[in-house]
Amino acid sequence: MTLADFFEKWGRALFEAPLAASPRQDEPPELAEIRLAILDKMREKSYRAGARRVFPFDLVRVELRGVEREQYGIFTGRFFHQYLEQEARNALRGGGCRFPENLRVEVRASVGLPKPGEPWLVVEAASQNQNEGAAPGAARLVVREGPANAAEIALAKPRTNIGRTVDVYRSTGLARRNDLAFEEDTEVNRSVSREHAHILFDRAAGEYRLFNDRRQPRGDERPAEPGTWIVRDGLSLEVNQDARGVRLQPGDEIHFGRAVVVFEWETGIRRAC
Repeated sequence: MTLADFFEKWGRALFEAPLAASPRQDEPPELAEIRLAILDKMREKSYRAGARRVFPFDLVRVELRGVEREQYGIFTGRFFHQYLEQEARNALRGGGCRFPENLRVEVRASVGLPKPGEPWLVVEAASQNQNEGAAPGAARLVVREGPANAAEIALAKPRTNIGRTVDVYRSTGLARRNDLAFEEDTEVNRSVSREHAHILFDRAAGEYRLFNDRRQPRGDERPAEPGTWIVRDGLSLEVNQDARGVRLQPGDEIHFGRAVVVFEWETGIRRAC
């Protein structure tokens, strides 16, 4: 049974049942794979807070590559994404999981053959407003010292967090998610704090600013490892903990403890010193 035949046969009745762990009667295999991939991603990205689990994201993004031309209209149509959206909501409710009321599913599809080794299906959990206030240009952080979860990351969000682990938990649950994380247990990475620093893009000023989030020891005891600083034009500039932060310039070498990244920004929007 094709996707078109399946939706025509079951129609609105599909909205009444929760996301199933096994295929429905006559369900096309690609549809079953998409549904189960969404379920797996929601399980992966949820966490326990008190007596219940929480899925904090309000957007599930589904990317389909190598779609057949005759199926493109089905995958990108309004009914299909509404169907997946309802499936996701039903699955979360059925599992007793809290989630944002404005949760939605976004489907993107491309026609043609996928590249060698490229997955045909990618599911991501994100925030609907993660690109609001994002900066123009191709700003990024390139890792020079310390193994991280990525060799480089684009500064595509208004705020980018840097720390020791991806997810930072406290007694109340998930407290913060780091975009760049130095998780591997090495001497360099052990100098990075769980909540070490963050970078904000100031759209009004057209600049990036670096903030030091590293928690200081109690009392007068000084930290055993250095905190956060920038090497620029051969000079070292310490980043103190304050509300203003330090403006970044292309080529800045940023030190998070002993871990080092370089700030790169290929754009004409640069501020004078």
